[in-house]
Amino acid sequence: MISRLDRAITKLYEAFHNNTLNPECCKQCAVGNILDHTDAWKHLSDAHGSLNLNYVGVVHERLGRRFNGYTPLELLQIERTFLQSCGYKLPLRRHSNPDKVVSKQDMFEALSDTVAFLCHLDGAQNVMDYSKFFEFIDDKPVHQLQFA
Repeated sequence: MISRLDRAITKLYEAFHNNTLNPECCKQCAVGNILDHTDAWKHLSDAHGSLNLNYVGVVHERLGRRFNGYTPLELLQIERTFLQSCGYKLPLRRHSNPDKVVSKQDMFEALSDTVAFLCHLDGAQNVMDYSKFFEFIDDKPVHQLQFA
């Protein structure tokens, strides 16, 4: 069985490379992509980017409801991480970030932060952390790159 972390990373990877990642669209943002381009999650809070569950969100949270493996609060945390890393002022409102342009590099960095947060939620090592490849002892690398 594929873990929620693997599914989420795969969906974000595909969205990034297929240009279907849009921070301002609830179906194409980080959580929208994780939830298969649905917008049901937006009813869990009153503001995009907020960590405050509304009545509907609290009910789902207390019932133990999960969306593709994630609790309502986890979804809000994932989206907030993504939006903040894109440079948005939160909560995101229609005119709170006029003419905001997110470059492909900004999007990559936001996804890196989001994946790191997803790994943190699951207690997994950050798959985006490549710093271990630059560790050395006595001028020799600690880790070797493996090529197929």
